[in-house]
Amino acid sequence: MSHTTRRSLLVATAGVVIAGGAAAQAAPRVKFVTSMGEFVVEVYSDKAPKTAENFLQYVRDKHYDGTIFHRVMSDFMVQGGGMDANLREKPTRAPIQHEGRAAMAAGLRNTVGMLAMARTPDPHSATSQFFINVVNNGMLDPGVREPWGYTVFGKVVSGMDTVEKIRRVPTRSQRGHDDVPTTPVTITSATLQ
Repeated sequence: MSHTTRRSLLVATAGVVIAGGAAAQAAPRVKFVTSMGEFVVEVYSDKAPKTAENFLQYVRDKHYDGTIFHRVMSDFMVQGGGMDANLREKPTRAPIQHEGRAAMAAGLRNTVGMLAMARTPDPHSATSQFFINVVNNGMLDPGVREPWGYTVFGKVVSGMDTVEKIRRVPTRSQRGHDDVPTTPVTITSATLQ
């Protein structure tokens, strides 16, 4: 092989490597600033596309700014994204289709640090509210306790210590809601990184 041919092959190979690297985009990240500290989540658009896009649109719309973690269960999860400090629900867009089975098939499970969509008993009712698993909650995976389970779509990648602080706040029943922090844990901002 001539020197010119080897050089052309190297340049062509380098071009394929660079193009391949550009095609593999990093998962979107969202930084949450709360009254108890900060944490960053990674959102898996490739594994739960409808759920991830729904969540990211709420971030872009600044929906989460000023909401609270309104349900905190230290041996289960912390839930937020839908209520203000007076426990009034914020208006939301239409619910999304459940895609928990596909997300689970792609490797996403309800384990410590993973984000999932909150919903009513109707599997296709998720809007803006999400929860962070603070223990391994395999019973929430599709097909374990119920056919649908809860759609996992992201993971806390930094600031789990903040989530641990939130997990440990004192709670009480308030205005018809259980497990409400006695002092509101407010999401000051949620921004794409």
